[in-house]
Amino acid sequence: MDEEPLSEWAERRDAKVGQLRAVPIVSGNSPKGSHVSPDAPRAIERWNGYAWEPYGFATSLAETKRVLFPEANTAAASSPGPARQPLAPGRGRHRSRRRLKAPARSLTEGE
Repeated sequence: MDEEPLSEWAERRDAKVGQLRAVPIVSGNSPKGSHVSPDAPRAIERWNGYAWEPYGFATSLAETKRVLFPEANTAAASSPGPARQPLAPGRGRHRSRRRLKAPARSLTEGE
């Protein structure tokens, strides 16, 4: 059995220190996916290397995304992005060819 050296495991674990996650604050056993209740408040937690610890609080999904992904907010505001190139002429490989339908045969023919 190939086991990972302890030093590599420690490097992998240390790389995740400081990672943030958001946990919706909902009652009962309701689903905890972010898309289910976008207006629900969220607890923001930070990984300290051993456990998730409280880091902050957000009132909605939009505010949570601003906290978790700050680089996406600054990049979107600073540049509109690359210009889209027009489609090249032709049908493209992903499009299927139009198939010619065989003429419908009547039941009286060929009997």
